[in-house]
Amino acid sequence: MKIHFPGTQKRRAIVATLLTFEGFVVLALGIFLILKGVTSDIESISALLGVIVFAFLGGIGLLIAGHGFRSGKNYGRAPSVLANLIALGVAYYQVGAHFWMSAIPLALLALTTLVFTLAVIPEVNAS
Repeated sequence: MKIHFPGTQKRRAIVATLLTFEGFVVLALGIFLILKGVTSDIESISALLGVIVFAFLGGIGLLIAGHGFRSGKNYGRAPSVLANLIALGVAYYQVGAHFWMSAIPLALLALTTLVFTLAVIPEVNAS
């Protein structure tokens, strides 16, 4: 069975869109955690702050990677692969916790983005 992928420019556009979406989702998660932290009792404020900081750094990193794909650069490729492999690991642990409502969409989004990221063939400048 052979999978047909669209042209390189179309693949880049798809990856850029998926990475931008992922970036906004991770930023929204960071905002949610801030609001949740303000309205709840926190046992470990330092752990919450660490997760919030990493959520914002990760979200911004995904937006930058998406911009790289959109502008035809390859600097977003490795962060995209790494972030989506991490997301697949998170989805795996969510399946173990029977948190299907989050695990299935996360796994599908991460796998789709990962496949399209790897399907974009880097162009080498022969100058």
